[in-house]
Amino acid sequence: MKKKSDLLLRLSLIIGDAIAIILSFAAAYLIRVNVDPRPYVFEAQIAEFTLAVVLVVPIMIIILAALGLYRKSVIFGRSKFVEWGRLFIAAVLSVAALIVYDFFKGENVFPVRVMAVTAMILCFVFLVVERAMVRLIIRQVFRNDFATRRIIIIGNSKNTEYLADYIASNPELGYRLVGIVASRRYIPDDLKKYQYSSLKEALRRAKVDVIFQTDEKSTEYVYKQAVNGHLLYYFVPSETALSSHFGEMELIGNTPAVLVMATPLVGMNAAIKRAFDFCFSLVALIVAFVPMLIVWMLIKITDLRHSAFYVDERLTQYNRKFKCYKFRTMKPEYSGMTAEEAFVKMGKPELIKRFRKNGDYLKNDPRTTRVGRVLRKLSIDELPQLFNILKGDISLIGPRALLPGELREYGDRSLLLTVKSGLTGFAQVSGRKDIPFEERRALDIYYVRNWSLALDLSIFFKTIAVVLKGEGAK
Repeated sequence: MKKKSDLLLRLSLIIGDAIAIILSFAAAYLIRVNVDPRPYVFEAQIAEFTLAVVLVVPIMIIILAALGLYRKSVIFGRSKFVEWGRLFIAAVLSVAALIVYDFFKGENVFPVRVMAVTAMILCFVFLVVERAMVRLIIRQVFRNDFATRRIIIIGNSKNTEYLADYIASNPELGYRLVGIVASRRYIPDDLKKYQYSSLKEALRRAKVDVIFQTDEKSTEYVYKQAVNGHLLYYFVPSETALSSHFGEMELIGNTPAVLVMATPLVGMNAAIKRAFDFCFSLVALIVAFVPMLIVWMLIKITDLRHSAFYVDERLTQYNRKFKCYKFRTMKPEYSGMTAEEAFVKMGKPELIKRFRKNGDYLKNDPRTTRVGRVLRKLSIDELPQLFNILKGDISLIGPRALLPGELREYGDRSLLLTVKSGLTGFAQVSGRKDIPFEERRALDIYYVRNWSLALDLSIFFKTIAVVLKGEGAK
Protein backbone atom coordinates (compact mmCIF):
# COMPACT_ATOMS: atom_id res chain seq x y z
CA MET A 1 0.00 0.00 0.00
CA LYS A 2 3.03 2.19 0.47
CA LYS A 3 3.84 1.97 -3.23
CA LYS A 4 1.99 4.59 -5.25
CA SER A 5 1.60 2.98 -8.68
CA ASP A 6 -2.10 3.85 -8.91
CA LEU A 7 -1.48 7.38 -7.66
CA LEU A 8 1.40 7.86 -10.11
CA LEU A 9 -0.78 6.65 -12.98
CA ARG A 10 -3.76 8.85 -12.06
CA LEU A 11 -1.63 11.90 -11.31
CA SER A 12 0.16 11.53 -14.67
CA LEU A 13 -3.18 11.29 -16.45
CA ILE A 14 -4.65 14.29 -14.60
CA ILE A 15 -1.65 16.46 -15.51
CA GLY A 16 -1.64 15.14 -19.07
CA ASP A 17 -5.41 15.68 -19.45
CA ALA A 18 -5.14 19.24 -18.15
CA ILE A 19 -2.36 20.06 -20.62
CA ALA A 20 -4.23 18.38 -23.50
CA ILE A 21 -7.43 20.32 -22.75
CA ILE A 22 -5.63 23.68 -22.58
CA LEU A 23 -3.66 23.00 -25.78
CA SER A 24 -6.77 21.82 -27.67
CA PHE A 25 -8.75 24.97 -26.91
CA ALA A 26 -5.74 27.21 -27.62
CA ALA A 27 -5.22 25.39 -30.94
CA ALA A 28 -8.89 25.86 -31.84
CA TYR A 29 -8.53 29.59 -31.24
CA LEU A 30 -5.33 29.84 -33.30
CA ILE A 31 -6.84 27.85 -36.18
CA ARG A 32 -9.82 30.19 -36.35
CA VAL A 33 -7.64 33.29 -36.21
CA ASN A 34 -4.66 32.28 -38.36
CA VAL A 35 -5.79 29.40 -40.61
CA ASP A 36 -9.51 29.76 -41.34
CA PRO A 37 -9.76 32.28 -44.26
CA ARG A 38 -13.25 33.40 -43.35
CA PRO A 39 -13.44 36.89 -41.84
CA TYR A 40 -14.23 37.44 -38.17
CA VAL A 41 -15.36 40.52 -36.32
CA PHE A 42 -13.72 40.05 -32.93
CA GLU A 43 -10.33 41.02 -31.56
CA ALA A 44 -8.13 37.97 -31.16
CA GLN A 45 -6.94 37.68 -27.53
CA ILE A 46 -5.37 34.26 -27.11
CA ALA A 47 -4.08 35.01 -23.58
CA GLU A 48 -7.54 35.85 -22.22
CA PHE A 49 -9.06 32.83 -23.96
CA THR A 50 -6.40 30.47 -22.54
CA LEU A 51 -6.85 31.94 -19.05
CA ALA A 52 -10.58 31.24 -19.24
CA VAL A 53 -9.84 27.63 -20.23
CA VAL A 54 -7.34 27.22 -17.36
CA LEU A 55 -9.96 28.42 -14.88
CA VAL A 56 -12.43 25.82 -16.14
CA VAL A 57 -9.90 22.93 -16.23
CA PRO A 58 -10.69 21.72 -12.66
CA ILE A 59 -14.34 21.29 -13.69
CA MET A 60 -13.22 19.36 -16.75
CA ILE A 61 -11.02 17.04 -14.61
CA ILE A 62 -14.00 16.38 -12.33
CA ILE A 63 -16.07 15.48 -15.41
CA LEU A 64 -13.38 13.00 -16.52
CA ALA A 65 -13.27 11.48 -13.03
CA ALA A 66 -17.06 11.22 -12.85
CA LEU A 67 -17.01 9.31 -16.14
CA GLY A 68 -14.61 6.78 -14.60
CA LEU A 69 -11.70 7.76 -16.85
CA TYR A 70 -9.17 7.39 -14.04
CA ARG A 71 -10.09 3.80 -13.26
CA LYS A 72 -7.53 1.14 -14.15
CA SER A 73 -10.19 -1.06 -15.74
CA VAL A 74 -10.92 1.75 -18.22
CA ILE A 75 -7.34 2.95 -18.70
CA PHE A 76 -5.96 -0.53 -19.46
CA GLY A 77 -9.22 -2.04 -20.72
CA ARG A 78 -9.15 -4.45 -23.62
CA SER A 79 -11.48 -2.28 -25.70
CA LYS A 80 -10.36 1.28 -26.32
CA PHE A 81 -13.85 2.13 -27.62
CA VAL A 82 -15.13 2.33 -24.05
CA GLU A 83 -12.51 4.93 -23.15
CA TRP A 84 -12.87 6.81 -26.44
CA GLY A 85 -16.63 7.00 -26.05
CA ARG A 86 -16.30 8.49 -22.58
CA LEU A 87 -13.59 10.89 -23.75
CA PHE A 88 -15.92 12.14 -26.49
CA ILE A 89 -18.65 12.74 -23.91
CA ALA A 90 -16.09 14.53 -21.73
CA ALA A 91 -15.04 16.72 -24.67
CA VAL A 92 -18.66 17.71 -25.32
CA LEU A 93 -19.27 18.46 -21.63
CA SER A 94 -16.00 20.41 -21.41
CA VAL A 95 -17.04 22.71 -24.26
CA ALA A 96 -20.46 23.04 -22.64
CA ALA A 97 -18.79 24.03 -19.34
CA LEU A 98 -16.80 26.74 -21.12
CA ILE A 99 -19.91 28.04 -22.86
CA VAL A 100 -21.68 28.25 -19.48
CA TYR A 101 -18.66 30.08 -18.08
CA ASP A 102 -18.79 32.40 -21.11
CA PHE A 103 -22.49 33.07 -20.53
CA PHE A 104 -22.18 33.99 -16.86
CA LYS A 105 -18.90 35.92 -17.14
CA GLY A 106 -19.90 37.74 -20.29
CA GLU A 107 -16.32 37.64 -21.60
CA ASN A 108 -17.23 36.48 -25.11
CA VAL A 109 -14.97 33.43 -24.87
CA PHE A 110 -16.47 31.92 -28.05
CA PRO A 111 -17.00 35.01 -30.24
CA VAL A 112 -17.33 32.67 -33.24
CA ARG A 113 -19.58 29.74 -32.30
CA VAL A 114 -18.12 27.36 -34.87
CA MET A 115 -14.94 27.55 -32.80
CA ALA A 116 -16.71 25.51 -30.12
CA VAL A 117 -17.13 22.62 -32.56
CA THR A 118 -13.45 22.79 -33.52
CA ALA A 119 -12.45 22.89 -29.83
CA MET A 120 -14.62 19.85 -29.08
CA ILE A 121 -13.06 17.77 -31.87
CA LEU A 122 -9.52 18.82 -30.97
CA CYS A 123 -10.17 18.20 -27.30
CA PHE A 124 -11.23 14.63 -28.04
CA VAL A 125 -8.26 13.98 -30.36
CA PHE A 126 -5.72 15.55 -27.99
CA LEU A 127 -7.04 13.55 -25.02
CA VAL A 128 -6.87 10.28 -26.97
CA VAL A 129 -3.29 10.95 -28.14
CA GLU A 130 -2.16 12.26 -24.75
CA ARG A 131 -3.54 9.24 -22.90
CA ALA A 132 -1.86 6.85 -25.34
CA MET A 133 1.46 8.60 -24.68
CA VAL A 134 0.97 8.55 -20.90
CA ARG A 135 0.13 4.83 -21.01
CA LEU A 136 3.27 4.13 -23.06
CA ILE A 137 5.46 6.03 -20.59
CA ILE A 138 3.79 4.47 -17.53
CA ARG A 139 4.21 0.97 -19.00
CA GLN A 140 7.94 1.57 -19.36
CA VAL A 141 8.16 2.97 -15.84
CA PHE A 142 6.35 -0.05 -14.39
CA ARG A 143 8.39 -2.48 -16.49
CA ASN A 144 11.50 -1.05 -14.80
CA ASP A 145 9.91 -1.91 -11.42
CA PHE A 146 9.57 1.73 -10.35
CA ALA A 147 6.64 2.45 -8.00
CA THR A 148 5.15 -0.98 -8.68
CA ARG A 149 3.10 -2.75 -6.02
CA ARG A 150 4.56 -6.05 -4.84
CA ILE A 151 1.83 -8.67 -4.48
CA ILE A 152 1.23 -12.03 -2.84
CA ILE A 153 -1.50 -14.38 -4.05
CA ILE A 154 -2.97 -16.77 -1.47
CA GLY A 155 -5.56 -19.48 -2.03
CA ASN A 156 -6.09 -22.88 -3.62
CA SER A 157 -8.15 -21.90 -6.62
CA LYS A 158 -7.95 -21.82 -10.40
CA ASN A 159 -7.98 -18.05 -10.06
CA THR A 160 -4.59 -18.29 -8.36
CA GLU A 161 -3.08 -19.81 -11.48
CA TYR A 162 -4.76 -17.31 -13.79
CA LEU A 163 -3.89 -14.22 -11.70
CA ALA A 164 -0.28 -15.30 -11.17
CA ASP A 165 0.25 -15.82 -14.90
CA TYR A 166 -1.62 -12.66 -15.91
CA ILE A 167 0.16 -10.36 -13.45
CA ALA A 168 3.59 -11.83 -14.19
CA SER A 169 2.97 -11.36 -17.93
CA ASN A 170 1.67 -7.78 -17.71
CA PRO A 171 4.09 -5.66 -15.64
CA GLU A 172 2.58 -2.50 -17.15
CA LEU A 173 -0.34 -2.93 -14.74
CA GLY A 174 1.89 -1.73 -11.91
CA TYR A 175 2.01 -5.07 -10.05
CA ARG A 176 4.98 -7.31 -9.40
CA LEU A 177 4.47 -10.89 -8.22
CA VAL A 178 6.67 -11.71 -5.21
CA GLY A 179 4.93 -14.67 -3.62
CA ILE A 180 2.26 -17.37 -3.95
CA VAL A 181 0.80 -19.28 -1.01
CA ALA A 182 -0.99 -22.23 -2.62
CA SER A 183 -0.63 -25.90 -3.57
CA ARG A 184 1.82 -26.48 -6.43
CA ARG A 185 -0.96 -27.64 -8.76
CA TYR A 186 -2.43 -24.12 -8.67
CA ILE A 187 0.87 -22.44 -9.56
CA PRO A 188 2.13 -22.10 -13.18
CA ASP A 189 5.32 -24.12 -13.76
CA ASP A 190 7.46 -21.06 -14.51
CA LEU A 191 6.27 -19.33 -11.31
CA LYS A 192 6.78 -22.13 -8.78
CA LYS A 193 9.88 -20.31 -7.52
CA TYR A 194 7.53 -17.80 -5.88
CA GLN A 195 5.81 -20.44 -3.70
CA TYR A 196 5.76 -20.01 0.08
CA SER A 197 4.49 -22.49 2.62
CA SER A 198 2.53 -19.93 4.62
CA LEU A 199 1.35 -16.33 4.51
CA LYS A 200 3.40 -15.59 7.62
CA GLU A 201 6.59 -16.74 5.88
CA ALA A 202 5.77 -14.80 2.71
CA LEU A 203 5.14 -11.57 4.62
CA ARG A 204 8.36 -12.07 6.59
CA ARG A 205 10.63 -12.79 3.62
CA ALA A 206 9.11 -10.66 0.85
CA LYS A 207 8.42 -6.94 0.87
CA VAL A 208 4.69 -6.84 0.17
CA ASP A 209 2.20 -4.11 -0.74
CA VAL A 210 -0.88 -6.12 -1.81
CA ILE A 211 -2.52 -9.43 -0.91
CA PHE A 212 -4.86 -11.21 -3.33
CA GLN A 213 -6.94 -13.99 -1.76
CA THR A 214 -8.59 -16.39 -4.17
CA ASP A 215 -10.43 -18.74 -1.81
CA GLU A 216 -12.61 -18.31 1.26
CA LYS A 217 -10.33 -20.04 3.75
CA SER A 218 -9.28 -18.00 6.82
CA THR A 219 -10.35 -14.72 5.20
CA GLU A 220 -10.59 -12.98 8.57
CA TYR A 221 -6.99 -13.94 9.41
CA VAL A 222 -5.65 -12.92 5.99
CA TYR A 223 -7.51 -9.60 6.08
CA LYS A 224 -6.20 -8.90 9.60
CA GLN A 225 -2.62 -9.50 8.39
CA ALA A 226 -3.24 -7.02 5.57
CA VAL A 227 -4.55 -4.38 7.98
CA ASN A 228 -1.67 -4.92 10.42
CA GLY A 229 0.85 -4.52 7.61
CA HIS A 230 -1.00 -1.56 6.01
CA LEU A 231 -1.42 -3.60 2.84
CA LEU A 232 -4.13 -3.51 0.19
CA TYR A 233 -6.36 -6.58 0.36
CA TYR A 234 -8.19 -7.97 -2.66
CA PHE A 235 -10.66 -10.82 -2.30
CA VAL A 236 -11.47 -12.77 -5.46
CA PRO A 237 -15.04 -13.98 -4.87
CA SER A 238 -16.63 -17.21 -5.94
CA GLU A 239 -19.55 -17.09 -8.36
CA THR A 240 -22.05 -17.13 -5.49
CA ALA A 241 -20.25 -14.32 -3.68
CA LEU A 242 -20.36 -12.18 -6.81
CA SER A 243 -24.07 -11.67 -6.29
CA SER A 244 -23.40 -9.68 -3.09
CA HIS A 245 -21.95 -6.22 -3.62
CA PHE A 246 -19.25 -5.19 -1.19
CA GLY A 247 -15.98 -3.37 -1.52
CA GLU A 248 -14.80 -2.02 -4.88
CA MET A 249 -14.88 -4.38 -7.84
CA GLU A 250 -11.99 -4.45 -10.31
CA LEU A 251 -11.14 -6.68 -13.22
CA ILE A 252 -7.65 -8.20 -13.21
CA GLY A 253 -7.59 -9.53 -16.73
CA ASN A 254 -10.83 -11.54 -16.89
CA THR A 255 -11.02 -12.17 -13.14
CA PRO A 256 -13.22 -9.99 -10.92
CA ALA A 257 -11.57 -9.05 -7.62
CA VAL A 258 -13.05 -7.12 -4.72
CA LEU A 259 -10.80 -4.53 -3.10
CA VAL A 260 -11.71 -4.69 0.59
CA MET A 261 -10.53 -1.35 1.92
CA ALA A 262 -9.72 -0.59 5.54
CA THR A 263 -10.69 2.99 4.71
CA PRO A 264 -12.36 4.75 1.76
CA LEU A 265 -9.50 7.27 1.84
CA VAL A 266 -7.45 5.70 -0.97
CA GLY A 267 -6.84 6.30 -4.68
CA MET A 268 -8.59 9.33 -6.11
CA ASN A 269 -10.06 10.24 -2.71
CA ALA A 270 -6.56 10.44 -1.23
CA ALA A 271 -5.31 12.49 -4.20
CA ILE A 272 -8.18 15.00 -3.85
CA LYS A 273 -7.62 15.28 -0.10
CA ARG A 274 -3.87 15.84 -0.58
CA ALA A 275 -4.51 18.55 -3.21
CA PHE A 276 -6.88 20.32 -0.82
CA ASP A 277 -4.38 20.02 2.06
CA PHE A 278 -1.59 21.51 -0.03
CA CYS A 279 -3.65 24.45 -1.30
CA PHE A 280 -5.20 25.16 2.10
CA SER A 281 -1.90 25.05 4.02
CA LEU A 282 -0.15 27.25 1.45
CA VAL A 283 -2.87 29.92 1.61
CA ALA A 284 -3.18 29.61 5.41
CA LEU A 285 0.57 30.08 5.91
CA ILE A 286 0.52 33.24 3.80
CA VAL A 287 -2.46 34.64 5.74
CA ALA A 288 -1.09 33.58 9.14
CA PHE A 289 2.51 34.71 8.56
CA VAL A 290 2.21 38.01 10.43
CA PRO A 291 0.24 36.57 13.41
CA MET A 292 2.76 33.73 13.68
CA LEU A 293 5.62 36.23 13.63
CA ILE A 294 3.99 38.18 16.46
CA VAL A 295 3.52 35.00 18.52
CA TRP A 296 7.14 34.03 17.89
CA MET A 297 8.34 37.43 19.13
CA LEU A 298 6.06 37.24 22.19
CA ILE A 299 7.45 33.83 23.20
CA LYS A 300 11.05 34.98 22.64
CA ILE A 301 10.53 38.14 24.69
CA THR A 302 9.34 36.07 27.66
CA ASP A 303 12.18 33.54 27.28
CA LEU A 304 15.21 34.56 25.23
CA ARG A 305 17.23 31.42 25.97
CA HIS A 306 14.94 28.81 24.44
CA SER A 307 13.39 28.25 21.03
CA ALA A 308 9.87 29.54 20.41
CA PHE A 309 9.10 26.31 18.59
CA TYR A 310 8.65 22.85 20.03
CA VAL A 311 9.54 19.90 17.81
CA ASP A 312 8.28 16.47 18.82
CA GLU A 313 8.36 13.05 17.20
CA ARG A 314 4.89 11.75 16.31
CA LEU A 315 3.36 8.98 14.21
CA THR A 316 1.37 9.29 11.02
CA GLN A 317 0.22 7.05 8.15
CA TYR A 318 1.80 3.57 7.95
CA ASN A 319 3.42 4.04 11.36
CA ARG A 320 5.81 6.63 9.88
CA LYS A 321 7.55 8.97 12.30
CA PHE A 322 7.71 12.70 11.59
CA LYS A 323 8.75 15.90 13.33
CA CYS A 324 5.66 17.74 14.56
CA TYR A 325 6.00 21.53 14.87
CA LYS A 326 4.24 23.63 17.50
CA PHE A 327 4.74 26.88 19.34
CA ARG A 328 6.32 26.10 22.71
CA THR A 329 3.76 26.28 25.50
CA MET A 330 5.53 24.11 28.09
CA LYS A 331 8.11 25.31 30.56
CA PRO A 332 11.57 24.29 29.28
CA GLU A 333 12.33 22.08 32.28
CA TYR A 334 9.41 19.79 31.37
CA SER A 335 9.89 19.83 27.61
CA GLY A 336 10.10 16.39 26.05
CA MET A 337 8.87 14.60 29.17
CA THR A 338 5.78 12.45 29.53
CA ALA A 339 3.08 13.76 31.87
CA GLU A 340 4.08 11.17 34.46
CA GLU A 341 7.75 12.17 34.36
CA ALA A 342 6.94 15.89 34.57
CA PHE A 343 4.55 15.59 37.53
CA VAL A 344 7.01 13.39 39.42
CA LYS A 345 9.82 15.86 38.75
CA MET A 346 7.80 18.78 40.13
CA GLY A 347 6.86 16.72 43.17
CA LYS A 348 3.14 16.38 42.33
CA PRO A 349 2.64 12.72 41.38
CA GLU A 350 -0.98 12.92 42.56
CA LEU A 351 -1.75 14.93 39.41
CA ILE A 352 -1.01 11.96 37.15
CA LYS A 353 -4.25 10.11 37.88
CA ARG A 354 -6.29 13.29 37.62
CA PHE A 355 -4.61 14.18 34.31
CA ARG A 356 -5.28 10.79 32.69
CA LYS A 357 -8.80 10.48 34.10
CA ASN A 358 -9.68 13.89 32.70
CA GLY A 359 -8.73 12.92 29.15
CA ASP A 360 -5.07 14.07 29.32
CA TYR A 361 -6.07 17.53 30.49
CA LEU A 362 -5.66 19.68 33.59
CA LYS A 363 -7.06 23.13 34.07
CA ASN A 364 -4.14 25.47 34.83
CA ASP A 365 -1.65 22.74 34.04
CA PRO A 366 1.49 23.65 36.07
CA ARG A 367 3.74 22.56 33.19
CA THR A 368 2.55 25.32 30.86
CA THR A 369 3.76 28.90 30.68
CA ARG A 370 1.45 31.88 31.04
CA VAL A 371 1.77 32.67 27.33
CA GLY A 372 1.31 28.99 26.59
CA ARG A 373 -2.07 28.87 28.34
CA VAL A 374 -3.33 31.69 26.13
CA LEU A 375 -1.96 30.06 22.98
CA ARG A 376 -3.62 26.76 23.87
CA LYS A 377 -6.90 28.43 24.71
CA LEU A 378 -6.98 30.02 21.26
CA SER A 379 -5.41 26.94 19.56
CA ILE A 380 -2.70 29.23 18.18
CA ASP A 381 0.04 26.84 19.34
CA GLU A 382 -1.03 24.47 16.52
CA LEU A 383 -0.37 26.93 13.67
CA PRO A 384 3.20 25.71 12.88
CA GLN A 385 1.66 22.35 11.96
CA LEU A 386 0.57 24.03 8.74
CA PHE A 387 4.16 23.35 7.64
CA ASN A 388 3.60 19.64 8.39
CA ILE A 389 0.45 19.71 6.24
CA LEU A 390 2.27 21.47 3.40
CA LYS A 391 5.05 18.85 3.54
CA GLY A 392 2.52 16.02 3.53
CA ASP A 393 3.42 14.68 6.99
CA ILE A 394 -0.17 15.08 8.16
CA SER A 395 -3.52 16.17 6.81
CA LEU A 396 -5.72 19.07 7.86
CA ILE A 397 -8.30 16.58 9.12
CA GLY A 398 -7.54 13.14 10.52
CA PRO A 399 -6.94 11.18 13.73
CA ARG A 400 -4.79 12.80 16.40
CA ALA A 401 -1.06 12.35 15.80
CA LEU A 402 0.14 9.78 18.33
CA LEU A 403 3.31 9.67 20.34
CA PRO A 404 5.24 6.42 19.67
CA GLY A 405 4.71 5.37 23.30
CA GLU A 406 0.93 5.71 23.01
CA LEU A 407 0.57 2.89 20.47
CA ARG A 408 0.24 0.25 23.16
CA GLU A 409 -2.98 1.94 24.32
CA TYR A 410 -4.60 1.52 20.90
CA GLY A 411 -5.93 -1.94 20.17
CA ASP A 412 -6.80 -0.87 16.62
CA ARG A 413 -3.54 0.99 16.04
CA SER A 414 -2.90 -0.59 12.61
CA LEU A 415 -6.32 0.53 11.40
CA LEU A 416 -5.80 3.99 12.90
CA LEU A 417 -2.52 4.42 11.02
CA THR A 418 -3.96 3.57 7.59
CA VAL A 419 -4.56 7.32 7.08
CA LYS A 420 -2.54 10.43 7.82
CA SER A 421 -2.89 12.03 11.22
CA GLY A 422 -4.64 15.39 11.28
CA LEU A 423 -4.30 18.89 12.68
CA THR A 424 -7.95 18.59 13.68
CA GLY A 425 -10.32 15.66 13.65
CA PHE A 426 -13.61 14.07 14.57
CA ALA A 427 -12.61 13.53 18.21
CA GLN A 428 -11.32 17.10 18.61
CA VAL A 429 -14.59 18.68 17.51
CA SER A 430 -16.69 16.22 19.51
CA GLY A 431 -15.62 17.43 22.92
CA ARG A 432 -11.80 17.61 22.82
CA LYS A 433 -10.97 17.66 26.56
CA ASP A 434 -14.46 16.69 27.69
CA ILE A 435 -14.60 13.11 26.39
CA PRO A 436 -12.66 10.12 27.76
CA PHE A 437 -9.77 8.43 25.99
CA GLU A 438 -11.79 5.38 24.91
CA GLU A 439 -14.43 7.54 23.23
CA ARG A 440 -11.80 9.63 21.44
CA ARG A 441 -10.22 6.44 20.11
CA ALA A 442 -13.60 5.14 18.94
CA LEU A 443 -14.29 8.42 17.11
CA ASP A 444 -10.89 8.28 15.39
CA ILE A 445 -11.56 4.69 14.26
CA TYR A 446 -15.00 5.70 13.02
CA TYR A 447 -13.42 8.47 10.94
CA VAL A 448 -10.93 6.05 9.36
CA ARG A 449 -13.61 3.53 8.41
CA ASN A 450 -16.26 6.02 7.30
CA TRP A 451 -14.28 8.85 5.69
CA SER A 452 -16.12 10.99 3.20
CA LEU A 453 -15.67 14.46 1.76
CA ALA A 454 -18.89 15.50 3.50
CA LEU A 455 -17.51 14.32 6.87
CA ASP A 456 -14.30 16.30 6.29
CA LEU A 457 -16.26 19.45 5.47
CA SER A 458 -18.43 18.97 8.56
CA ILE A 459 -15.34 18.61 10.79
CA PHE A 460 -13.70 21.61 9.12
CA PHE A 461 -16.60 23.96 9.85
CA LYS A 462 -17.08 22.55 13.35
CA THR A 463 -13.40 23.19 14.03
CA ILE A 464 -13.80 26.85 13.08
CA ALA A 465 -16.80 27.14 15.42
CA VAL A 466 -15.00 25.38 18.29
CA VAL A 467 -11.88 27.55 17.95
CA LEU A 468 -13.85 30.81 17.75
CA LYS A 469 -15.85 29.86 20.86
CA GLY A 470 -12.77 28.59 22.70
CA GLU A 471 -14.62 25.39 23.58
CA GLY A 472 -12.66 22.41 24.76
CA ALA A 473 -9.21 23.92 24.07
CA LYS A 474 -6.37 22.17 25.85
